[in-house]
Formats: sequence, structure tokens, C-alpha cells
Amino acid sequence: MNESSGSAAAPRETGARAGWIALAVTVAATAVAMLADKAVFDAVHDARVYERDWGRLLRVMGFMGTWAALAIAVGLVDSGAQPPLARPKRRAWLLFLAPGLAGLVAEVLKIVIRRERPAIHDGLYGFREWADRPFHGGGLAFPSSHTAVAFGGAAMLAILFPRARWVGYVLAAGCGYTRIAARAHFLSDVVLAAGIGWLVAWGLARKPEV
Repeated sequence: MNESSGSAAAPRETGARAGWIALAVTVAATAVAMLADKAVFDAVHDARVYERDWGRLLRVMGFMGTWAALAIAVGLVDSGAQPPLARPKRRAWLLFLAPGLAGLVAEVLKIVIRRERPAIHDGLYGFREWADRPFHGGGLAFPSSHTAVAFGGAAMLAILFPRARWVGYVLAAGCGYTRIAARAHFLSDVVLAAGIGWLVAWGLARKPEV
């Protein structure tokens, strides 16, 4: 192996290690959150959270249309940019794909794991049988697709625009909070979704062909 190939392999190995570490942290954090799910369900409740402007603002961070609009805006700016800026429209595609794929992963996991929303069983875990709407995610909660979308977008925003990273993360965390306050999700639903969003964004950003 020549020197150049060795130096190229090192960043790839380092990146892969970082990904595995992030996955392990996500799994561990989700497991810890599960221990607190019932206590958080009992302590955090705001039935009118989405009747308030700030609640609606935070929820739409988990709406794919929000990130699509932002991606279009970035694409319009980048289409007239000159090098060394990122390739035209690449940043727009990344900002669109990250929340979209994160939300898709969350929806698939919901259907596979089949844990129902906390309000259905008064804060206790309940699972839907496979014979009951096997491919329908409505009423399922683990993980939160709204939170996955929000964190997928926020993580990619942080990668592309580092100085704005706290804006995205604060809004994404707020989105997760509203899902818990509305009793639509357990704490662990939100924690796992946040990890999924970050991992999807990180994985996409590492692929130069996207």
C-alpha cells in the first residue's frame, strides 16, 4: 500500500469508528430513557401545547415541508454561486434528503417494533399485534418520526452551516418536547429518533457522490 492510499484509508476508518460510537451512544441513551418513560409521562403534560404559537412552530420542525422549503431556498442561493462553494445544489439535496430519510427510517422502525402511543395505555407500554394493520404506522410511536425529521434536518444544517447549528438543534429539541408534552410519544421515542436523525445526516454528509 502506498502512502496516499494509506492516508486515505485512515480518515475512512476514523469516520466509521465515529459512526459506530454514535450508534452505541444512541442505543445506550434510549435504554436509559426507557427507565424514565413512565415518570416523564406522568410529569410532563400540556394538552394545549399545539394551541400556542410556539408549540405549533416547534412541531412544524418535524414536518418535511419545512425542510423542503429551506432546501429550495438554499438551492436557489447555491445555483448562482461560484467555486469553492459546495457543488451547485448539493447542499440543497443534503438538506432535503437528511430529514426525509430520517423520517422514513423512523416510520419503518415503528411498523417493525409496533409500540403504541403512551396515551393509549396511560403511560405503560403496549404493542400492536401484527394481524392488526400490519403496514400502517398510525397510532405507533417508537421512534418519533416528527423528531427524526427535525433532528435529521437540524444535524444537516449544523454540518452545512456550523455557525447556525444551535438554531436547528434547539428547535429540533423543542419539537421532541412538544411530542412528549402532547403525550404522543415517550421520552425514549424522542431520544431514539434524535439519534436516528443525527446518524442519517452524518452518513449522507460523508458521501461525496450525493
